[in-house]
Amino acid sequence: MKDRMKKDFDLSIVKGILAKYPDQESSTIAVLQDIQEYYHYLPQEVFPIVAKTLHIGEARLYGVATFYENFSLEPKGKFVIRCCDGTACHVRGSQPILNELRSSLGLSDTKKTTDDLAFTVETVSCLGACGLAPVMTVNGKVYPAMTPEKAREILKELREQLEQEANANA
Repeated sequence: MKDRMKKDFDLSIVKGILAKYPDQESSTIAVLQDIQEYYHYLPQEVFPIVAKTLHIGEARLYGVATFYENFSLEPKGKFVIRCCDGTACHVRGSQPILNELRSSLGLSDTKKTTDDLAFTVETVSCLGACGLAPVMTVNGKVYPAMTPEKAREILKELREQLEQEANANA
């Protein structure tokens, strides 16, 4: 998987993102956010060029990337599914939903992303929608009052979307 990503890696994307911001340390978070939005994670290949352009050390840049929970150094899928396991969601049955997602996608608590980079399943402490519990999100879209059956249906719809996109690009 990593070999495929390196072969497809294009630094011109990163250079284009950097061109939008001042060449200074205060641009760090915005630059990292844009890079992650494009790649769905922060590839290790970006650190030297970003650090040099923003005039900061790679260690400091890495420190920022690892300090904030929203940044990821591991590849994420096209669809990032976040399953809330906060108190309200847990009490109302989030664990069977999480189990269904993982089982359907061949994932576990240690393997969070499918090999084809289509899906990532993460647990979060709170999505701020306790009144709608149990809740999950897909790329930020909120799905309230979830059940394992509803999760299975959403996965089916997302797979169909992937298939339609693949057919359109073929």
